[in-house]
Amino acid sequence: MEKSVRLELTQQGQIARITLSAPKANILDKAMMLSLGAALEELVAQANLKAIVLAGAGSHFSFGASIEEHLPDRIGDTLAHLRKLLLKMALASAPLIAALRGQCLGGGFELALACDLIVAEESAQLGLPEIKLGVFPPAGAALLPMRVGSGRAAEMVLTGASWTANRAAAAGLINKVFPNGELEPQLDAWLAAEFLPRSAPALRFAAQAARLPVVRALEVDLPALERLYLNQLMEQPDAVEGVLAFLEKRQPRWSADQLLPA
Repeated sequence: MEKSVRLELTQQGQIARITLSAPKANILDKAMMLSLGAALEELVAQANLKAIVLAGAGSHFSFGASIEEHLPDRIGDTLAHLRKLLLKMALASAPLIAALRGQCLGGGFELALACDLIVAEESAQLGLPEIKLGVFPPAGAALLPMRVGSGRAAEMVLTGASWTANRAAAAGLINKVFPNGELEPQLDAWLAAEFLPRSAPALRFAAQAARLPVVRALEVDLPALERLYLNQLMEQPDAVEGVLAFLEKRQPRWSADQLLPA
C-alpha cells in the first residue's frame, strides 16, 4: 500500500504529527484512509504520548474525499472505510488536534470534526460542499451539530457554503485561530504550555471521556445516515448526475428541473 501520510514523533516522543501528504490537495481516498488508520495504530504503544497533531502538507489541509470513489459501485465501500477510520480516531491514544490551513472541505472537514480540538490559520476555509454534487455528508451531518448546534450545522450541510476560520471560531467550531504563516510555531507554543506539562495517562483518559458523544454519534447516528444515503439517496438519479457532472466538468442537470415548463 502506498503511504499517503507521514508520521513523526517530536518532543522526546510526547507529540506525534501525522501529515496528510498527497499532492496537490491531500484528497482523502481509500489509500489515504488506510494509511492514516495505520499511522494511528502505530501510536497505540506510545505510553508517553501527550498529543497527536493532524495536518496537511502544502497549502491546504484537504480538498476532501475522492469524487471517483463516490460513484455507485464504490460509495458503499468508501463510506464504510471512512466510518472505520473516524472510529479509530475517536479511540486515539492521546488528544487529537486538527491543524488547518487553506481549504478543509468535505471528507477532510469530517476528519477535523472527529478530532478533539481544531486550530487554524486565519485564512483557512471550512465547508461541506457535497450538496452541490447532489448528495450530503453523512459523517458531517452526524458530527457537526455537536460543535455548532443543529441550526448552524443545517446551514453548512444544506448550502455547501464555506466558513472562514474566524466565523468557525465564533461558532465554537475552532478552538484557536493563528495568524497566517504562524500555524506551526504558535501551535508548538500552545502544546508546550497546555499539553506537555500534563500527565500522559490523564490526557489519554480525559480525551476518552470527552469523546463519548462523538463515539455515540459514530456508532448510532452515522450508520443510520449511511443507510439513508445508500438505500434512499442513491436511488435518485441526481446522486449520480452530480458526481458525473463534476467529473465531466459541466453543470449538473437535476431531474426535477427537467420537468419545469420551458
